Amino acid sequence: MTNPHIGNTGVNFDDDESRQCFLAGLVIRSLSITTSNWRCVETLGDYLAERNVMGIYDVDTRAITRRLRQDGSLIGVLSTEQSRSDDELLEMSHSWDIVGIDLISGVTCNAPYEWVDETKSEWDFNSDGRDRDTYRVIAYDFGIKHNILRRLASYGCKITVVPSTWPAAETLKLKPDGALFSNGPGDPSAVPYAVETVKEILGKVPVFGICMGHQLLGQALGGKTFKMKFGHHGGNHPVRNLRNGRVVISAQNHNYAVDPASLPEAVEVTHVNLNDGSCAGLAYPALSIMSLQYHPEASPGPHDSD
Repeated sequence: MTNPHIGNTGVNFDDDESRQCFLAGLVIRSLSITTSNWRCVETLGDYLAERNVMGIYDVDTRAITRRLRQDGSLIGVLSTEQSRSDDELLEMSHSWDIVGIDLISGVTCNAPYEWVDETKSEWDFNSDGRDRDTYRVIAYDFGIKHNILRRLASYGCKITVVPSTWPAAETLKLKPDGALFSNGPGDPSAVPYAVETVKEILGKVPVFGICMGHQLLGQALGGKTFKMKFGHHGGNHPVRNLRNGRVVISAQNHNYAVDPASLPEAVEVTHVNLNDGSCAGLAYPALSIMSLQYHPEASPGPHDSD
């Protein structure tokens, strides 16, 4: 975390965005000794300890940030074994890489399930123009956030969530009104089975991709993805909608991007990140395809793109 002071709001379970904590480690500068939010039910330290997640504080996170900004993403090691030498820790870091590793298989659901929960009334927003027709949506879980599902349910969607390896043929048997390819971690080129699934569905039902889903759509359409220098992380990334010129502030969390130059001419780049000009959205109207690199449901984050 680049923000220096972490933990003062504590943890509450209403804000959970997945069925469990998939975090491997947390590095912060200053750990708050007290919590002061009325929704808090647990401290950050207790939350991590109960889930066997390693955390470390009193680290100069701004110095790390400046290093990453200059050199790009780097591999780091956290260890509780004080007997390990620096050389051993360096060897551990050299033996691991994020490129080419399938990370979505470790976060997807094990079996299909129905999602029915809508956004709670105290957190609902932007309900203008909402209709109550029921749309049947199949949502591929590559690490899906619950608020994506809540927002779709609030707009009248009946949602079946399926694992990342769910066959396209089984999806098409259900005759959905649309398919959602969700967000998720890691390298999209490391999950060719997911790309093939997307290819088999394209043109048969309308599809929407978010983050990892956006990158998989880019590959399925014949494009390429690449690893960014240090990715986009946080809730304040400006994005321009090229169709209407409107700029929104977005929440983003990804290390890979679609190369727009590699896409077929018929594919339209609809959104760009104003910090670096990278592709932030695609559309292919002839096949009823649209995608966004960022998180339009933004939980947490700005609601500009809901």
